[in-house]
Amino acid sequence: MTRRRILIADDEALMAQGLKLFLESSGEFEVIALAGTGQEAVDLTADLAPAGVLMDLSMPVLDGIAATRLIRARHPEVKIVVVTTFATTDSVVPALRAGADGYLLKESTPEELVAAVHEVFGGGRPLSPRVTEALIAAVGATPAAPDPAPDGGREAHPPPLTEREREVLDLLAQGLSNPAMARELSLSEAAVKSRLVQLTTKFGVSSRVQVLVRACELGLVKPRLRPDPAEHPEAPGYPDYPV
Repeated sequence: MTRRRILIADDEALMAQGLKLFLESSGEFEVIALAGTGQEAVDLTADLAPAGVLMDLSMPVLDGIAATRLIRARHPEVKIVVVTTFATTDSVVPALRAGADGYLLKESTPEELVAAVHEVFGGGRPLSPRVTEALIAAVGATPAAPDPAPDGGREAHPPPLTEREREVLDLLAQGLSNPAMARELSLSEAAVKSRLVQLTTKFGVSSRVQVLVRACELGLVKPRLRPDPAEHPEAPGYPDYPV
């Protein structure tokens, strides 16, 4: 089996070595280089053509957001996963806008890290639970935008949604990941992803976060978090959260 080639960018040597150990222990990834600055990450990506980059945000010379933006512009095929200690919207939103494919916190377990990198290569956009919580809180605190003018180029009324699309949208507003949605709805993860793609098309946006923002603007959902039962197996079930 051919292992995917990964570059790790982190100015903390021990953290970089730990991430390298986590990835390579799976037997599916090969860490080809370690970068200590954002500029090194940009340069090494150009020289070595990795399949993916694990990117810290706080680095000297060039920060991780700027490095992500440059790599995305020059090498759009490279997958970029932010791995950082920051879970605030001031960090998350700029990183995702710069082109990050996923956003993980350094508190993640080795299993979560490897699973997230897998998800990115499968076309997903993994976010740590606290990152999802920060985004949902930010959306919930933002007043709904008024309906655009008829010539504004965006649909002013909710698009027609199927029952399954509404179910996926509701679970998205509760912060559930694709695997958790699949368990909840007794669907495959591929089927959940397909419905999310349909929602991005119907709302005229390009990501699940933008789907959530637009759905909130249109009054279709109200963000509220609930735990993933797989992470809290002792819980007898989900509480009855208000809509």
